Amino acid sequence: RRTFCGYGRAGAAGGGYSGVQQKVSWAGLMGGRSLGRRGTELAGMAATGRRVTGEKALIAALRRQVSVRGARSASELRLGMGDDCAIVRPRVGEEIVVTTDFSLEGVHFRRDWHAPEAVGHRCLARGLSDLAAMGARPVAAFLSLAVPEEFTVARGGTSWVQRFFDGLLSLAAEHGCALAGGDTAQARGGACFDIVALGAVKRGKAWLRSGARAGDYIYVTGALGGAAAELLLVERYPQKFLRLARAERGHPHVFPVPRVKVGQRLAATREVHAAIDVSDGLSTDLMHLCEESGVVAELDAEAIPVHALAMEADRRGWASSGLELALHGGEDYELLFTAGPEVRVPGKIAGVEVHRIGRMVRRASGKPRISLRTKAGRMVALQAGGWEHFGKSGD
Repeated sequence: RRTFCGYGRAGAAGGGYSGVQQKVSWAGLMGGRSLGRRGTELAGMAATGRRVTGEKALIAALRRQVSVRGARSASELRLGMGDDCAIVRPRVGEEIVVTTDFSLEGVHFRRDWHAPEAVGHRCLARGLSDLAAMGARPVAAFLSLAVPEEFTVARGGTSWVQRFFDGLLSLAAEHGCALAGGDTAQARGGACFDIVALGAVKRGKAWLRSGARAGDYIYVTGALGGAAAELLLVERYPQKFLRLARAERGHPHVFPVPRVKVGQRLAATREVHAAIDVSDGLSTDLMHLCEESGVVAELDAEAIPVHALAMEADRRGWASSGLELALHGGEDYELLFTAGPEVRVPGKIAGVEVHRIGRMVRRASGKPRISLRTKAGRMVALQAGGWEHFGKSGD
C-alpha cells in the first residue's frame, strides 16, 4: 500500500501527496457551458490518449496540480505534502473536528451524468458542509481515491482525474481548505473517493446534534428540494449536464454550495444550540436532531422554503409535490439549526436567506417525533423519508 502522504520526500519508500430561494429557469439549467481550455499543468498527460505511467507519475502530476490550483495552507497545517504524515496544530483555545465522506460511482455519481469537475466539487462539498454544521472553520482535507486506469488517460489534453481535481481544488481555494494528503489506488471496477475534512472550532463550542432544547425555534438556510429536483433533470437530460464543468449558482445538485460562511457567522454569535446539515433530507436530518436531543419537532408547512426547481418539478408532474421534495429530497447541504426564542436570528446571513420553520417541544407519550402543520391547519405525523443506506430509501 502506497500513500501519497509520503511521496516527494528524499529516500521515502512510499508514494504520496500529503502534506488536497433562488429564481432559476428550467431552460437556463439546460444551457450548460462548454469545457473550454483547462489551463492546468499535468506533465505527461498533455497529448490525447496519453496516460500517466504508473502511480508515482500520477502522484507527481497531482502534486503539481495542487501547487498551481490549491488553497493556501491554513496556519494550523504545520506540515503538508512530502512526508508520511501531515502535522496539524490547533490554535490556542481551539480544537479540531474531523469528518469523512465517501463518493462512490453508481451511488453518488455517474460518469455518464456528471462532469468530472462536478464530481470533484461534490466530493469536497460533502465534507465542508459537515464542518459548517459544527460551526467550524475549514483547515485541511485529505483525499483517498481508487480510480480505473482509463481515468488517467488524457482525452482532448486532459484526463478525467485531472478534471476531477480541477473541480475539487476550485472549491477548496474558495474556502481556504488546503489539500494536505491522501492515498491512491487503481480500481478494478467503479471509482471511489473518500474525503476527510478537518476544521477548527473554539474549544467546547462545536455545535452538536444533542443541544436542542424544548422551546427552541427551528431554522433552515436557503431553500430545500432543489438538489432532488435537478437530479430529476439530470436523469432525463444527462448529456446537457455533462457540459457543466464550472461551478455555477443555480445548480444545487451538480454544484452544491456548502454553507461554510453562514456557519462561521452564526458560530461567532454563540447562540446556536444544535445543528446538522441537510444531506439526507429535512425529515431525516431533523429526526436525528430530535433523537439526539430528546425533544420533538413541530413544523409549519407554509414556512418551509421550497426551491424554485422543486416547484417547477411539481408543475411538470415529475414529483408528487414540491413540498415532498423539500421534506425528503436530500443533498441540499443547507444548515438546519435551533436557537432559543429570545434570540433574534437575521433573515439573511452572509447573503443567504434564513427561515424559521418550526419549534422544538417537550416529548410526550404518543406524540410523534416530528409533526407537520398543513396548510389546512391540521397537525399530522411526519415520518423520516430521506435517504438511508441499507434502508428502504437506499434500495
